[in-house]
Amino acid sequence: MGVLNLFGLLGGASTERRGYELYTAAVRSARAPFFYAELKVPDTLDGRFDMVGLHAYLLIRRLSAEPAGQKVSQALFDAMFNDMDVNLREMGVGDLSVGKKVKVMWEAFHGRANAYAEALKSGPAALAAALERNLWPGESHGREAARLAAVVMAQDLHLSRLSLAQIYAGDNLFLQPENAAA
Repeated sequence: MGVLNLFGLLGGASTERRGYELYTAAVRSARAPFFYAELKVPDTLDGRFDMVGLHAYLLIRRLSAEPAGQKVSQALFDAMFNDMDVNLREMGVGDLSVGKKVKVMWEAFHGRANAYAEALKSGPAALAAALERNLWPGESHGREAARLAAVVMAQDLHLSRLSLAQIYAGDNLFLQPENAAA
């Protein structure tokens, strides 16, 4: 074994790379057409940000549950906001505004993560209310919010049953949402 392998620099994923891989899995799941077609999540920048944030939150929640997962949890969070920075720049947001916009997104993510954490402790009705408030502000989407809450709770349970090794392998991280919404 070479010195680089000894320190995990070859032959295994680095923490940063794992964070990006898991973030990519969260984005892939958040893009499922089911959310936008069946549950009527707004197919807008805000709607997609909320769905990516929700999926990233679920992974961060699971990873943070174990001390060994906390560094990867932070790497996933960092990957998410690095990606947001890049996307804003690609959309033409000026360099001087990007930092402010990312800060607003960061605060929105933390607010939602806190709301979802509390709601997951309280049950499906509380989670549906939090989802409805964030995804459909000022609109009534109780049925869709309840179905999305069922998906989120099923995803959370599914992730809790995976070992960190299974999560890092990236196989079957998220259930198909249409199956979890039943």
